Amino acid sequence: MRKIFFFGFLLFTFRILLVAQEPVKNDTVAGARTLDSVVIISFLNQNTLKPLPAVHGTYIFSGKKTEVIDFSQIPADLTNKTGRQVFAKIPGLFVYDMDGAGNQINISTRGLDPHRGWEFNTRKDGMITNSDMYGYPASHYSMPLESISRIELVRGTGSLQYGAQFGGMLNYITKEADSTRTIGFESISTAGSYNLLSTYNAIGGRVGKFKYYTYFYKKTRDGYRDYEHTESEAQAAILTYQSSKFSIRAEWARSKYLYRIPGPLTDSMFYANPRQATRSRNYFSPDISIPSITLNWEFTYQTKLQLITSAVLGRRNSVQLDKPANVKDTINANTLQYNNRQVDIDRFNSYTVELRLLHEYLLGKRRNTLAAGVQYMNNDLHRTQLGKGTTGSNYDLTLVDPIWGRDIHLKTINMALFAENKFRLLNNLSANIGARLEIGETDLSGTIIYYPDNAVPVTIIHKFPLFGAGISYKPEEDMEWYTGWSQAYRPMIFKDLIPASLYEKVDSNIKDTKGYNAEVGFRGKKKFLKWDISGFLLQSNNRFGTLAQTDNTGAFYTFRTNIGNSITKGAEIFLQADWLAGKGILLSAFTSTAFIQARYKNAVVKSGNANISVNGNKVESVPELITRNGASIRYKKAAVSFLYSYTSETFADALNTVKPPETTGAVGLVPAYGILDINGSFRFSNSLEARLNVNNVTGKQYFTKRPTFYPGPGVWPSDGRNFSVSLAVRL
Repeated sequence: MRKIFFFGFLLFTFRILLVAQEPVKNDTVAGARTLDSVVIISFLNQNTLKPLPAVHGTYIFSGKKTEVIDFSQIPADLTNKTGRQVFAKIPGLFVYDMDGAGNQINISTRGLDPHRGWEFNTRKDGMITNSDMYGYPASHYSMPLESISRIELVRGTGSLQYGAQFGGMLNYITKEADSTRTIGFESISTAGSYNLLSTYNAIGGRVGKFKYYTYFYKKTRDGYRDYEHTESEAQAAILTYQSSKFSIRAEWARSKYLYRIPGPLTDSMFYANPRQATRSRNYFSPDISIPSITLNWEFTYQTKLQLITSAVLGRRNSVQLDKPANVKDTINANTLQYNNRQVDIDRFNSYTVELRLLHEYLLGKRRNTLAAGVQYMNNDLHRTQLGKGTTGSNYDLTLVDPIWGRDIHLKTINMALFAENKFRLLNNLSANIGARLEIGETDLSGTIIYYPDNAVPVTIIHKFPLFGAGISYKPEEDMEWYTGWSQAYRPMIFKDLIPASLYEKVDSNIKDTKGYNAEVGFRGKKKFLKWDISGFLLQSNNRFGTLAQTDNTGAFYTFRTNIGNSITKGAEIFLQADWLAGKGILLSAFTSTAFIQARYKNAVVKSGNANISVNGNKVESVPELITRNGASIRYKKAAVSFLYSYTSETFADALNTVKPPETTGAVGLVPAYGILDINGSFRFSNSLEARLNVNNVTGKQYFTKRPTFYPGPGVWPSDGRNFSVSLAVRL
């Protein structure tokens, strides 16, 4: 029945293109030149969170919770990518501080997993940056935030148009060249705590119908903890040809960093000295390139077509002594050398082609909008793991034994068809209905030296019809009620499919996780007040996990399968007030607060050799309260901002273990923490600006999560008090 509905809906929407022939009036004067958009920011609207337009590019965002973070005046530590500052006004956004250098942004919303943002459909200028959506959806690409002009966040109710992810879409928009000049230059240099030095340099301009923009970025930094060190770099080059009806944009972007990992701690280690390290020979280094070509056609005033071809190419490398925190990395008494390290290398070859159509048409006298398209993915993730590395101390991927413990290819071909229509029922009331059909296949091949070749699922079929709907009602021009519901799914990834040892088995009937997002909200502005208040419900069925089983001989083994469901619900509140306190003086205050309840439902997990019901238990790493509250004062060219961020306690496992084991610290309670940050800026002229960031002013010792896999099970301390100073020159 769902398939019949889906294809009926597609036929209906495309039929509209044929029968609704009355053109939408075009007010464009013949021969007029299309100019670049100009954004004018009033004194009272600087650094204000705002929603995306109802129709934006080839997307429909009407009736959905969306947020745009403008970077033009953002009071945040961009060099270190301090997530609680960058996303301060996004209620309920959880930040996992894996390292203080900002090598990777680890965030989530609505109770999802924050690891490298892999619950999001992550994009840069509209192109996908997730390393492999079906094998390893983490985004290892790490652009400098100095290169970003804004971030667009669309919650999961918009998933039909861009992907099926529960978390939504996170789109980083790169700065553009000044189209009024042949050449322009920007340089941002930063110095700070832990020997931080970074430089971002960009040039861009316009020559005839061509625009160009290119940048180079480099950063070095020691860490808050012993032995911690980061070296990172990034480059990009963008060339755009623009005519009145057509544009083509070619882009190449790359990021690379090398991070020396200080290792996990136990709880007793953390409370004795959170800056200590348990490892000095562990390294992690992704090197990712993202080439793309984007074509935009405006056939008529009411019809637009966009074609994006892009790829994620590169490697994720690590060399580590992968042992619990209580196992010391010392000289082996028998060999008089360190023990051999483990080498893991992932090679990404992920290709995406996305064709999108936006068409406006009249039904009766009302303008309606159709967004439709097709997305094709062809990915090959080559994973080589458990290699026997050297006994050295430097970053070295050399193997002393050429045989990998795992040498596997995960190849996926996936096609998605999608369509969504915005029906304007009244001038201030519209309704959306949409559908997406995912059809794909993942094939697993290769060798696992400790496991029989025929014991792992080798072919996985992805076939999902997904549906969604939404409503937008605007009682006034600057106020909107919105509500939406949309289905989503999360495919099984490598981590879910590959047994860790001979004593694990994978369910041959394991299923992708499937569920839905639902939300209702009210946003707007009135005089000095701006707000966006919403409630949400996220249902996740067939979550992945492990069970304890015995075979027909009575031997125990771990069974990797679907363990049950979870349901997350909550309220998200954003309020901001701005006042003119005098000539040239602006006062601003905001709160960004979320109350979240996430519980397991009909779920069972393995504990030792037994299966334990976790029905009603809290979902791990989901705080019941996340609140960020800020105040700022701006006087002419100077500004200072204060931000207090509070996150309530969480559990690290589905069993809701309170007392952590002394050996690892991998499970147990994660205590609540509150952090105070201060940011200041002074604009000397339009060409010169200075910024000061003081993070964690009170020197709070805390940690945000207890990971159970990379970068190692245990406690990972977040940074204490630190500062940075930036100088920006624009010519």
